[in-house]
Amino acid sequence: MEQKQKQQPPAGGGPGGRRMRFEKPKNAKGTIKRLFGYLDKRKGLLGLVVLLVVISSGANIAGTYMLSPTIGVIEEMLTTGENLYSRLLGYLAVMLCIYAAGAAAQYIYSRIMLVISHSTLNSLRKDLFDKLMDLPLQFFDTHTHGELMSRFSNDIDVIRECLSQGVVQIISSMITLIGTFVMMLVLSPALTGLIVIMLFIMMVIVKVIGGKSGMYFRRQQAAVGTVNGYIEEHIEGQKVIKVFCREQKTKEEFAALNDDFRVAATNAHTYASILMPIMGNISYFNFAMTAAMGALIVLTVPDFSAISKPLAVLLGGLSAELSIGNIASFLQYTRQFSQPISQVSQQFNNILAALAGAERIFAIIDTAPEVDDGYVTLVNAQYDKDGNLVESEKHTGIWAWRHPHTADGTVTYTLLRGDVRFENVTFSYDGKKDVLKHVSLYAKPGQKIAFVGSTGAGKTTITNLINRFYDVQQGKITYDGINVKKIKKDDLRRSLSMVLQDTHLFTGTVEENIRYGNPDATHEDIVRAAKLANADDFITRLPQGYDTPVTGDGANLSQGQRQLLAIARAAVADPPVLILDEATSSIDTRTERLIEKGMDSLMEGRTVFVIAHRLSTVRNANAIMVLEHGEIIEKGSHDDLIAQKGKYYSLYTGQFELD
Repeated sequence: MEQKQKQQPPAGGGPGGRRMRFEKPKNAKGTIKRLFGYLDKRKGLLGLVVLLVVISSGANIAGTYMLSPTIGVIEEMLTTGENLYSRLLGYLAVMLCIYAAGAAAQYIYSRIMLVISHSTLNSLRKDLFDKLMDLPLQFFDTHTHGELMSRFSNDIDVIRECLSQGVVQIISSMITLIGTFVMMLVLSPALTGLIVIMLFIMMVIVKVIGGKSGMYFRRQQAAVGTVNGYIEEHIEGQKVIKVFCREQKTKEEFAALNDDFRVAATNAHTYASILMPIMGNISYFNFAMTAAMGALIVLTVPDFSAISKPLAVLLGGLSAELSIGNIASFLQYTRQFSQPISQVSQQFNNILAALAGAERIFAIIDTAPEVDDGYVTLVNAQYDKDGNLVESEKHTGIWAWRHPHTADGTVTYTLLRGDVRFENVTFSYDGKKDVLKHVSLYAKPGQKIAFVGSTGAGKTTITNLINRFYDVQQGKITYDGINVKKIKKDDLRRSLSMVLQDTHLFTGTVEENIRYGNPDATHEDIVRAAKLANADDFITRLPQGYDTPVTGDGANLSQGQRQLLAIARAAVADPPVLILDEATSSIDTRTERLIEKGMDSLMEGRTVFVIAHRLSTVRNANAIMVLEHGEIIEKGSHDDLIAQKGKYYSLYTGQFELD
């Protein structure tokens, strides 16, 4: 299985390992471009939002400009004593209409942007979930559930905040900044030069502090995933924690992780939060300086000719181009000019957190999916009048492997029988330590093959290879004479059924959980499978029988009952090959005896692989394979192995001594 991330060799030969740490993206601009690529399907609405933002920002700029003629009328009335109230009311009415249009545009684009942001996140969330479904089992073996869940909760949420608020804020700020600068040039090019100097200072501050904040926001997003993963693992493992009195140690470990998160979050928000006060103080200073300069020029116009003739000429020119109304508008523009920069700095938290979250989401989406180069498929089949196996469009109860041959273009059909063979198979999880070494075995249709051995001997690895959760490095595995690498994984797994030691039940009813093994199963099929697994008795005694809700991974059922449902789920699938990985480990001895006949009926005519520590469950196997350090050291029937008095004999007699 090709993977970009390195795998840590699992303890005991299992498919576990350390979590992969995602690398930082090489191009932040590329992350932004890719994030906005999800808006392509909503270009029309986004264009409307931009138009409305332009109207809103333009209205704000135009409304501010109306201060100049309005104050000019008042100044003229005070100077001449004329009755100019009609002109004053006209200017005020125009100003009211302008601001009303701006407010309406802002309300509409805010509503539209909420629709755009949530539909965009819907697509992003769907792509992320779809990708998780396409990733190999190896990926989930190397990532905690909490770490993955943080992508759907924390990372998606910060992107939502950025799209719903940050995007329009940036567009509005850019339009306001450009429009305000143009209007300031119109009113007073000379005073605008002072504003440009302040703007340069602001941009330098944003660059320095923003870079620091971005670094710590990436650390914060990584830390929150680690904390979530730790919390989930240890909430699920409460019984183990209490049994081994690990409460204090767990508290200490969590405190360390939580402290790392606190440091990263504190630094990130500290740098991001100080931007607003700094920008605000600079803008206040700029406002005061401009007001003082404007008042000095317009009201006093002192004679500087004795000191500096150029200064007198400059101030005289400024006085000629400025009025009290122009100064009022210019001062308002001064506030508006610094406001966009302050708004961007205020949104810096959302923007940086969204980029960090998007990086982590895209890291998963970019992970190589499960490779499936198989071309042999499982199809419904029937026999023609000549007795040849042919493909059928209808369900016939007969299954066959459809094998196209590229060499001559022919297609052959092989009856699905469940003949599984290992031929000199060597396998390693990490490419360094071999978990299986030159394993050869066969299981003919209808045979029951049992694997026994100490923990880490490679028993579960064999079943993982049959399912193609992993692919072998040396040797080959054949299924009905076909190399499993040639069979499409979905079709291969459709012909198999597994009953695992750790049973997972989904939210739903008991019947729905059993039907998970065969979506087309009828209620009668469900009941028949439950009886076969000896689960019908306890199901009918539940409050609502087969309609009893299952929640919290079956928390309202005992471990043994959950195991029986898993066996029933495998029974309703009716596969030719059945894999039982410690399937009865959670069932008491009395219940095990009760379902023994049902299990025999379930296994009848099927190829069965059994992994068991309780050796009494494998005595009737056709062949028992004893594994040690990835090698088959003994094989034979129960009686043969007992007679040999080797490893199996020691395990078997030791088991009875323990009993």
